[in-house]
Amino acid sequence: MDPKGKLFLFIACSLDGYIAAHDNNLDFLSIVEDGDEDYGYHDFISRVDTVIVGRKTYDWVEKHASYPHTNKKSYVISSRPGEAKENLQFYNGDVAQLVSQLKEDGHRIYCEGGAEILHQLLVKDMVDEMIISYIPVLLGGGTPLFKPGTPRLNYKLISVQPFPKGLVQLKYERDQYI
Repeated sequence: MDPKGKLFLFIACSLDGYIAAHDNNLDFLSIVEDGDEDYGYHDFISRVDTVIVGRKTYDWVEKHASYPHTNKKSYVISSRPGEAKENLQFYNGDVAQLVSQLKEDGHRIYCEGGAEILHQLLVKDMVDEMIISYIPVLLGGGTPLFKPGTPRLNYKLISVQPFPKGLVQLKYERDQYI
């Protein structure tokens, strides 16, 4: 593991910045489905060893598929207890404290969502790198990627990659010196 861990965000949103439409609908993501194209997700996920995910996101995934990160240490951030499984536990404490300890231990952490967990981590300036995929659609409302009250944080653009279906992926690293 790295001597200093990092927290990563890999997420898709609409052009107007929503990660879900009204009623948590994610149908808009399908407009960029393109065969075997995963937009770098497989490479990204192979470089992390720990996943944190909010309870609503976890429950949505479990309802529509099965939890995909069984080979990684995973924490479901929730005030409600849940059934622990191999490599997966429910965590009811301060998410920033958890991430701080994981970083100190050298973990490469993927914040899978949702918006509330991301907001808590941004407020504590814990997100080191963001990969944001913009889907070519305006939703006009829903769950915003960045909630009101997010503090000013400076990030440096590392790369921009357009894809044939119209998705554009931006990669940012935390830059405290801008």
